[in-house]
Amino acid sequence: MQAGQASSNTPQSSLRIYLRLLGYVRPYAGAFSISLLGYMIFASAQPMLAGVMKYFVDGLNDPEHAVLRGVPLLDGMELMYGVPVMLVLIAAWQGMGSFFGNYYLSRVSLGLIHDLRRALFDSLLHLPNRYFDQHSSGHLISRITYNVTMVTSAATDAIKTVVREGLSVLFLFGYLLWMNWKLTLVMMAILPVIGVMVGSVNRKFRKQSHKIQAAMGDLTHVASETIQGYRVVRSFGGEDYESARFGQASADNTRRQLRMVKTGAVFTPSLQLVTYSAMAVLLFLVLWLRGDASAGDLVAYITAAGLLPKPIRQLSEVSTNIQKGLAGAESIFAQLDEAPESDRGTVEKARVQGRIEVRDLRFAYPGSDQLVLDGLNFTIEPGQMVAVVGRSGSGKSTLANLIPRFYHHAEGQILIDGVDVEDYTLRNLRRHIALVTQQVTLFNDTVTNNIAYGDLAGAPRTDVERAAEAAFAREFIDRLPQGFDTLVGENGVLLSGGQRQRLAIARAILKDAPILILDEATSALDTESERHIQAALDHVMRGRSTLVIAHRLSTIEKANLILVMDQGRLVERGTHAELLAAGGHYARLHTMQFREQEAPETPVA
Repeated sequence: MQAGQASSNTPQSSLRIYLRLLGYVRPYAGAFSISLLGYMIFASAQPMLAGVMKYFVDGLNDPEHAVLRGVPLLDGMELMYGVPVMLVLIAAWQGMGSFFGNYYLSRVSLGLIHDLRRALFDSLLHLPNRYFDQHSSGHLISRITYNVTMVTSAATDAIKTVVREGLSVLFLFGYLLWMNWKLTLVMMAILPVIGVMVGSVNRKFRKQSHKIQAAMGDLTHVASETIQGYRVVRSFGGEDYESARFGQASADNTRRQLRMVKTGAVFTPSLQLVTYSAMAVLLFLVLWLRGDASAGDLVAYITAAGLLPKPIRQLSEVSTNIQKGLAGAESIFAQLDEAPESDRGTVEKARVQGRIEVRDLRFAYPGSDQLVLDGLNFTIEPGQMVAVVGRSGSGKSTLANLIPRFYHHAEGQILIDGVDVEDYTLRNLRRHIALVTQQVTLFNDTVTNNIAYGDLAGAPRTDVERAAEAAFAREFIDRLPQGFDTLVGENGVLLSGGQRQRLAIARAILKDAPILILDEATSALDTESERHIQAALDHVMRGRSTLVIAHRLSTIEKANLILVMDQGRLVERGTHAELLAAGGHYARLHTMQFREQEAPETPVA
C-alpha cells in the first residue's frame, strides 16, 4: 500500500479527523479564542452596513427628519454627517476584528503544522524496518511536504473562511429574522438544497484528494530516484526513459488536479444559481408583502439579504481546501497510528561481554512464507571473530540485521550473554553493537559530526581524531579544506567510496562497542586502502565479538570460525584451512570469488 493511500479501507469520518486535529490545537487555546472573538467582531459589522442603508434611504425620503435615532454615541446627529461617520466607525470595527482573527488564527495554524510535522518526522524515527520496506521514500517525503501543506490550507484559509464567513451568515440571518421573520423563513427553505449539494461535492472532493496525494507521491518518488541515481541515469543513457517516466507521473497528477478543479467549477455556479433564484423569489415577496414597512427598512432588508450570497459562496468554495486537508490529515494520522518498533524488553546492561549464541533460528520477512533463515545454530565467544560467507541471497545480511533487532525473528533464539535480544531494551541492545555496512550513510555535516554521531555526539575532539587515525582516515581528512570541520555533502558525495567507508569504520571505533558487525565493510575499498583498513580492523576487532559478512580473503582467513550459508541454511563450518581441505561449498566459493587473493597477504604493522 502506498503512502498516499489510507491504511484503512474505510475512510475516517470528517468529524473524527477534525476532532483529532483540535487535539493539537489545545496548546493554542488562548490564541484560538482571541481569533474567534476577532471574527465575531468582523461578522457583526455586516448587518451594521445594512443598517446604514436604512438611515441613508429614510434620510432621502424625509429630509426634514434626517437625524440618527437610537444609535449609541451618534444619537441625534444629522444624517449628512452621521452616515459617513458610521461608515468609518464600522470599517474600523471590522478592520480590528479582521486583524485579531487573521493574526491569531495564523499563530494557531502555524503552530499546529509545526507540531504535526514534528510528530510525523518523529514517528518515522521509531517505525519498524518493515514499514520502510513497504513504503517508498518518495511517498514518505510527499507526506511530510505536500500532505502537510494541504493540512496547512485546511487549518488556515479554510478554517478562517468557515469561521469568518460562517459567523457573517449567522449575524446576517439574525438581522433578517429581527427585521422580518416570515420572509426570512421563506428564504431559509433553500438551505436543505444547499446542504445536499455541499455534501455530495464534499464526498467527490475527498475521493479526488486521496488520488491526488497518491499521484503526488509517485511524482516525488520518480524525482527522488532520479536525483539519487543520476550517475547511473547518465552512464546508461536513461535520460529519455526517466523524462518519460516523470512526464507520465506529472501528467497523471495534472489530470487528477484538473478533475477536482472541474468539480469545483461546476459546483460554484450551480450553488450561485440556487442562491440567486432564492433572492429573486425574496425580491418578489418583498414587493408583494411590503405592508407598512418604510423604504429604508426594505432597502436594509434587501441589502442584508444581498450580503448573504458572498459568504455562502465562499463557504461552498472552501470545501475543496477542507477536503484536501482532511485527506492529508487522514494519511498523516494513518502513519502516526502505525505501531512503533516493538520494544517489550526490560534488561539493560552497562556493558556485555559479547557472547552471541544462535539457537535454531528461523526467519521469514513479514508478508512472506518463504524462510530466509532456516535452523541456524552457532556460537561466538567473547573476543572471537566469526565470518559468514555464501552466495548472494543466502541470508547473510538478514542474519546481521536480526542481531540488533532491525527485524523480529519468530522462531529460535539469539542470545547475548545468555539473554535473548528480545529481552533487552532496544536502546540498550544497540549500544552494545557497532555496525559497519557496505552502504555507508553519511550526513550533510562536518567530518567530526559524522564520526561522533547520535549517542557519540559530544565526544572529545581528541577521541574523534584518534578514531579517525585508527581507521586510517586522518591522512585524507587533513587534506580537506577545513579538515575535521569540512562539510562532506549529501551522503558524503564529496568523498570517495573508500573515504566514506573509513569514516564509517572510525564511527564504529569511536563507539567502542563489545560486539562488531561488518557487513561487506571493505568492499568499496581499493587494494591499498583495504590493507590500511584491514590493519585498523585487526585493531578494532581485538577483544570484541565480531561477525564478518562475506569479507575479503585476508579477514576470512583469520576468522576463528567460518560459516558457509546456502539458501538460508548452514551447510559448512570450520576454519579456513579445514574448509579448503574439505573441498565443499567454501572451496568452490574460494576458487570463484577469491582466486586473485589466494596468496596470503602480509599484514601491515
